[in-house]
Amino acid sequence: QVQLVESGGGLVQAGGSLRLSCAASGRTFSRNNMGWFRQAPGKEREFVASITWNGGSTYYADSVKDRITISRDNAKNTVSLQMNSLKPEDTAVYYCAADTVPWRSGILRVQTIGSWGQGTQVTVSS
Repeated sequence: QVQLVESGGGLVQAGGSLRLSCAASGRTFSRNNMGWFRQAPGKEREFVASITWNGGSTYYADSVKDRITISRDNAKNTVSLQMNSLKPEDTAVYYCAADTVPWRSGILRVQTIGSWGQGTQVTVSS
C-alpha cells in the first residue's frame, strides 16, 4: 500500500495561488492513478482532479477546470496540484489519493482508492 503525505497548504487571498504536493512511498507509485479530493466543513468529500499512472490523461471537476493543474513526477514519487485564481469556495482540506489497481485507465473514483493522505488545509480569504 502506498503511503501519502501532503504539503503546501496555507492561507491565501482570493485570486492568489498555491501549489500542493503529495509525496508517496513505495515502489508501485508509477503504476497507479493519483488524484486530489477536498472536503469543506459540513460537506462531503469531493473530487478535484486526477491523473493516470503515466501522466497521459488528466481529469478535473468543472468547478476547478482552467484554474487548477495536476501533474506527477514518477521519478520522484510525487504528484502536485497547482491552484491559481483561488476563490473562497476553494477553502477545504485537500487530500491526496492513490488508486488500488495498477495501470487503470480513466478518472480516479472514490470507490477504487486504496490510500489517502492525512490532508492539508487550504484557506482562501475574501
